[in-house]
Amino acid sequence: MNELVFFINNVVVAGSVTGSIYAMGAIGVTLVFSIMRFAHFAHADMMTLGAFIVLLLTLMFPEAGAMVGLPTAIVMLPIAMLVTALAAVGIDRAFYKPLRAHGVKPIVIVIGSLGVTLMLQGLLRLFAGTSPQSLYIAERKEIYRLELPFEAVTRPIIVTEPQVILFVLVAAAVVGLHLFLSRSRLGKAMRAMSDNPDLAQASGINTNTIVAVTWVIAGSLAAMAGTLLSLDVTFKPDLSFFLLLPIFAAAIVGGVGHPYGAIAGGFVVGFAETLAVFNWAILLRPFQERLPEWLEIPRNLAFVSTEYKIVVPFFILIAILVWRPTGIFKGKVL
Repeated sequence: MNELVFFINNVVVAGSVTGSIYAMGAIGVTLVFSIMRFAHFAHADMMTLGAFIVLLLTLMFPEAGAMVGLPTAIVMLPIAMLVTALAAVGIDRAFYKPLRAHGVKPIVIVIGSLGVTLMLQGLLRLFAGTSPQSLYIAERKEIYRLELPFEAVTRPIIVTEPQVILFVLVAAAVVGLHLFLSRSRLGKAMRAMSDNPDLAQASGINTNTIVAVTWVIAGSLAAMAGTLLSLDVTFKPDLSFFLLLPIFAAAIVGGVGHPYGAIAGGFVVGFAETLAVFNWAILLRPFQERLPEWLEIPRNLAFVSTEYKIVVPFFILIAILVWRPTGIFKGKVL
């Protein structure tokens, strides 16, 4: 039974955390693609930017969280989401909007987003340095140990405070996004523009407003995802390097341009990563006595080592592009 608890801690909990982060990032990627028809490679850097803004605010007001009983980084998160959303709108108006105005092909805007990626990475390393930093400045990370009511189980299920906050905020964001897209006029206008931008413009929809709202949502979710990931582990200036491929794989797996597909794709990629690096020998050890003597279970039975888990989303990405280019929810083809 302790082996099952080990599986829950290292696959179920870890996969849910990773999948939630990827889903939030993939939603932004897929929204930008569905409205503006280009792959935004700087999205992972916006996630890093949001986390960096939270780090700066936390360093400036380290005791702010104690007044409400939450980590200071969570208290500062709404401000960082607002600043990141404004930065996303500003980047669009400075770099992408002029390209759209000239009627360039989407590949040109994609190359422009690569330039924005390099610019943001340079700025982040200039101001944040290269060393990882914890978002817990004046507090300690709470760790909850849930004991199971079984005699054969001596190990607890472990969940950290940032993980609990992550699950709550992701659920709230998904419900809020669903209600916005399905019930509000702006949400319905976004869906209309996603289906046919020319027809949406001809019917009187202000496409500039829709583009701005898209960047606000994408920037806000990026800041939330980057902050919650950095709160659970640590803030790294090169965070985007580890996020870019998984969130694009999640968006493609779910179906590019489909927000609900991005959520599903995020969890598929997240759980695929955790299952690939999990040591399956631990689950098989209780069955060692029933196996022939010549068949010994190796000490490590993971599909790939932790250092190479980045290849998992890459493999899923290639497989989906070859087998089902429209993704699970039949989105658009890149």
